[in-house]
Amino acid sequence: MKTLLKNLQAITMADGPQIFRGDILIEDDHIANISQSVDPAEADCVRDCTGLVAIPGLVNGHTHLSMSLMRNYKDTCANLQDWLSEIFPIEDRMCEEDIYWGSMLGLAELIRSGCTSFADMYFKQWMTARACKEAGVRGFISLTLFGDEDDAADRLAVTRLDEELDGGALLRKDLGVHAIYTCTAGNYRYTRDWAKERGLVVNTHLSETRKEVDDCIREHGMRPAEYLEQLGFFDLPCYVAHGVHLSDAEAVMLAQHNVGLIHNPSSNCKLASGIAPVSRFRKLGLTVGLGTDGASSNNNLSMIKEMRLAAMISTVSTLDVGALPPYEVLKMATIDSARALRADDIIGSLEAGKRADITIINPNTANMTPVNDIFSAIVFSMSENNIDSVYINGRCVLDEGRLTTIDEDLVCREAQRCWNRLRRSE
Repeated sequence: MKTLLKNLQAITMADGPQIFRGDILIEDDHIANISQSVDPAEADCVRDCTGLVAIPGLVNGHTHLSMSLMRNYKDTCANLQDWLSEIFPIEDRMCEEDIYWGSMLGLAELIRSGCTSFADMYFKQWMTARACKEAGVRGFISLTLFGDEDDAADRLAVTRLDEELDGGALLRKDLGVHAIYTCTAGNYRYTRDWAKERGLVVNTHLSETRKEVDDCIREHGMRPAEYLEQLGFFDLPCYVAHGVHLSDAEAVMLAQHNVGLIHNPSSNCKLASGIAPVSRFRKLGLTVGLGTDGASSNNNLSMIKEMRLAAMISTVSTLDVGALPPYEVLKMATIDSARALRADDIIGSLEAGKRADITIINPNTANMTPVNDIFSAIVFSMSENNIDSVYINGRCVLDEGRLTTIDEDLVCREAQRCWNRLRRSE
């Protein structure tokens, strides 16, 4: 099947802030041609996109998808540790059905906000993987580990994620060790060796709070990134979430190991964790992508909102309006998130040969008019209502504002039913 998107304004993110008016030819799951003019005779289906803008699908580098069930819950916790003490007991009660419907709810929100790929760390991952296949969304799904090496081995023994994998069409299996404050050194070593044998990418939360850093220094005599480097965790392909309290030396060390950092500004603000100095980290050579974290600590999964906040807090924290310009923010949300996840060979930019993960924006609305600078308009003015259509792996999952793979009303009802049951069991 060949689909031609004709007469659009394309922002490729492939080689600097390149913008051109032209056509994109989708063939099956990939971009077959992107140029100023493609012959309509080459396509089975032609869509006139005059007045619309195409960008690479947004890449959410870190989230916990099924936490969408806990949206707007426990919003007054003082910090991450207090919040986790309220959330962990609920998660212990979540069954496969809760994970599935929570995932479907999150996927609907991702699609509507122009996101085509996400990296997930959560429980009963196979249900999230199943939801991804049904909704047609690209997922980097982590087998999530807690405790010591025995606990990690037990979790790896019972997971059913492999049953849901699709040969790489949409899904990739990663390994996620939760954090140094919930996992032992033995767990990190065990995961390191298990992942190395199987060629897997690993990830973890890192230096999210000041307390995490202080506790690590007190217990191990070194900072968190130094501790994980000593354990050999960064010898693997790796990405980490948060990094709010990384030192400059740690940022350089991560860059030297080619470890990607996923910035989660909304969650960091909401839980009073702090503001990661990502503009400085990027100058030090660290690849910085963007993520939403879970909808319980955000409280949404919109990369659109995340881009705007990332730009705003960078400006106010540095007192430099040029610290993180709009183009660089969009870069973080697309190709740099893809690089951090070790997936920039297939996603993150509009290039021939890459997967056809494409977000189409309609800027002809009151909130985006006039578009004096397209990058500024996308980062500062765009809303979810401007997302016209979304293609993932060549499949149209949002068609002129209509979800094509998800029954949104059904998903909302079932998610609410699951949450009502979880609340009754408190």
